[in-house]
Amino acid sequence: MKGSWHGSLRVRHTLMFGLMFLLAGSAVLGGVLILVQNSMDYSLAVVFARKLEKYSPDEEPWLANAITTDEVSRQIIMDSMRDNLLFKGGLTLLGVCVAATAAAWWLSGRLLRPLNMITDTAHRIAGRTLHKRIELDGPPSEVKSLADSFDSMLDRLDEAFAGQGRFIANAAHELKTPIAVNRTLLDVAMARPDSPPQMLRLGENLLAVNLRHERLIDSLLTLARAEEAVTDRRPVDLAQLAGYALDFTAKAAAEQRVQVQAQLAAAPVLGDPILLEQLIRNLVDNAVRYNHPHGFVWVQTLAEVRQVEIIVTNTGVLISPHEVPALFEPFRRLTDRVGSARGSGLGLSIVRAVAQAHGGDALAIPRPDGGLSVRVILPRSDALPA
Repeated sequence: MKGSWHGSLRVRHTLMFGLMFLLAGSAVLGGVLILVQNSMDYSLAVVFARKLEKYSPDEEPWLANAITTDEVSRQIIMDSMRDNLLFKGGLTLLGVCVAATAAAWWLSGRLLRPLNMITDTAHRIAGRTLHKRIELDGPPSEVKSLADSFDSMLDRLDEAFAGQGRFIANAAHELKTPIAVNRTLLDVAMARPDSPPQMLRLGENLLAVNLRHERLIDSLLTLARAEEAVTDRRPVDLAQLAGYALDFTAKAAAEQRVQVQAQLAAAPVLGDPILLEQLIRNLVDNAVRYNHPHGFVWVQTLAEVRQVEIIVTNTGVLISPHEVPALFEPFRRLTDRVGSARGSGLGLSIVRAVAQAHGGDALAIPRPDGGLSVRVILPRSDALPA
């Protein structure tokens, strides 16, 4: 069972069983000592009485000294036997307790194995993997009933989340059609030669609003897709995708006078190239958008033994640590951040959803001088794209 030894149910069961064996063995050993001592007292008393029957102290003067010697010998024999029994019995009790404790440890592990499976499944579900099930085999029991109830709950949760994702995707697709029609009508109206300047300015404003709505819908589609299980995994290099993202945002960075610095090392992963590229684009786009004029953006990719990382850091306004969790929630924006009015509030939500769909996670740490450092961790793969 995962967790500290101090709070482990298996350890507590083992200690309890071991203590019970120790107390029971001690009681048995004490009882044996009492019985043996009583038996020896009785046996030696009988032998001594028979000896007195053969001789009389009046007829044999030496018998008085012999009686005293026999009493001392009997006491020495009793003490020796008791010490010998106590020593060997104690060693036997210790060996039995060690064997019984080991057996209790093994038996507790067997009995708690279904609970360990439930705990492991719960840990995997905490990483947003609702497709895992316990599927406990065995005869009907309280633990199997608990596992089956847990699986049923997961089925309902998985169906609910899948239905939510399908609803978002279908709604986004339905909304894209009228927006595309609006854009076409605006383009036709603005292309007419007799359009007055007021209509042209209005058309430009409406096209900007239309473009913002298109980006919002695309973000919703990406978020819905990212929260599903990734089935099509291919070798991808995060450094290569980061290069594409930097080229994509180079114009926006130049317009906002933001300097971008990159340190890209090979970072191979297995995943969906489109989703991972969207993840990195969102990171870099957020770092440029929520920045000061003449600010900086640092992009770094690196590979460790079991994981790869991409770290995007930017300058900007001061952010309190308690505000960081809200940045990963959909449609949540900090009102005092530069450029927040132009964002949809889905950037970091998509980043975390994509990372978790690939078995990783996204973390954010505020910089003391202002700005944010976002770190995405993903499982490493030794395969690089061809």
